[in-house]
Amino acid sequence: MEHVDAGGPKLGEIARFFPKEVNEGPCQELVETAHPSLAAFPIPTCWPEDGGRYITYPLVFTHDPETGKRNCGTYRMQVYDERTTALHMHLHKDAMRHFQKSREKRQRMEVAVAIGSDPAVCFAAIMPLPPDVDEMILAGFLRGDPVKMVRAKTVDVLVPANAEIVLEGYVDPAESRVEGPFGDHTGFYSLADDYPVFHLTAVTRRRQPIYHSILVGRPPQEDCWLGRAIERLALPVMRRQFPEIVDVNMPFEGVFHNLMIVSIKKRYPGHARKIMHGIWGLGQAMFTKVIVVVEDDTNVHDLGEVAWKALNHIDPERDLEFVMGPVETLDHASRLPWYGSKVGVDATRKWKEEGFAREWPNEIVMSPEVRDLVSRRWDEYGLSKP
Repeated sequence: MEHVDAGGPKLGEIARFFPKEVNEGPCQELVETAHPSLAAFPIPTCWPEDGGRYITYPLVFTHDPETGKRNCGTYRMQVYDERTTALHMHLHKDAMRHFQKSREKRQRMEVAVAIGSDPAVCFAAIMPLPPDVDEMILAGFLRGDPVKMVRAKTVDVLVPANAEIVLEGYVDPAESRVEGPFGDHTGFYSLADDYPVFHLTAVTRRRQPIYHSILVGRPPQEDCWLGRAIERLALPVMRRQFPEIVDVNMPFEGVFHNLMIVSIKKRYPGHARKIMHGIWGLGQAMFTKVIVVVEDDTNVHDLGEVAWKALNHIDPERDLEFVMGPVETLDHASRLPWYGSKVGVDATRKWKEEGFAREWPNEIVMSPEVRDLVSRRWDEYGLSKP
């Protein structure tokens, strides 16, 4: 079973990775402001019923109109024509919060979109960081060097100087347009709905840019492995909040926001339920539809072991807890958009203090002598040990 160090960098160590503004960069080797167009880029249509061509890995930079704090996120962009696209910002994301503030102020929201950058920058853009935490600081920390940022030509937004392509423009808060359907990472088409419209004011790029894209769909796809990296990086942070957590697994089949398996060192009655509710209170983890809590002797990455332990440990009426709350925008099964139910499964051994009046049985385990004999036989025949 994998254990992750719950330690982390100190504030002073992080400060040296803050992004740095520079005067020029490869992303502005060629600049087009008079007649900017998307026509030259190989933007794909991913699935047969998609509403159109999609920019699937844009690094969308926006700023809070009140505080000026930056956000970078990946929000897909359906191409309407060579000068306009949709901007698929979800209700619970920072960019949508910036958009809503701009709408209240009745002002345009300036946007810059980088397509292609170094891996740390691209990865940081998909990290579920707390509100107002700059993704470019995380990127600098991951790459071991500050991200160099250059100011866009037609909007007051900084973008990665090493980007391949940058799309500059704005969103008018008074304008929306139907976006979708889109074959999403859930393996289903997300439904068409109204979203803000991005207007292109400039294109800057390298002389020979690489167009960076990603194809999502039924797991496993490339985005699954990106999600696994997020899971591993987030675990030490989660263990800072809940030191009793031993490990976490968000299986590909659960498309990450549908299933989380958590192992804990159980120390008191109701401990599993405390963990469920704690996770539902953590940022993007609030969308987790099903949380299964097991004890630390269960390998959460062995789904067969998890199923065996959980199904032997639960009394469904007693050990399933249903709650109502916010759900992921892409959850097509919820009773209402953004609102529905979630369930926690307490698959730990039950204690008398939890109302269990019977004796909990022991698991069947080989004696050390038999286990050693079996191990030697496996070695003799050159077989992989179970």
